[in-house]
Amino acid sequence: MVPLTHYLAVSIVLFGIGLFGVLARRNVLGVLMSIELMFNAANLNLVAFNHFLSPYRLWGQAFTIFVVTLAAAEAVVGLALVLAIYRHMQTVNLDRFNLLKG
Repeated sequence: MVPLTHYLAVSIVLFGIGLFGVLARRNVLGVLMSIELMFNAANLNLVAFNHFLSPYRLWGQAFTIFVVTLAAAEAVVGLALVLAIYRHMQTVNLDRFNLLKG
């Protein structure tokens, strides 16, 4: 049986990779993929803690399904925004976005 610390270590690594991707990427699609990776790290934590703390209840899995649903909605809205901005500015580079400047 794999101990909880291994799951937490993998989750920390996934979250760190996702955080680095959010901070270092200049492409909007790369940032969205990094956010999804961070969501998956949180899902791994939820399932691992549920398995080790209360294995006969399904709260961790239920929250994970809820987070996956939110991540899918975030991806749809994010990609719709990316398409709208690309049609307007002809780029998906984050350095070129200055839509909120007056």
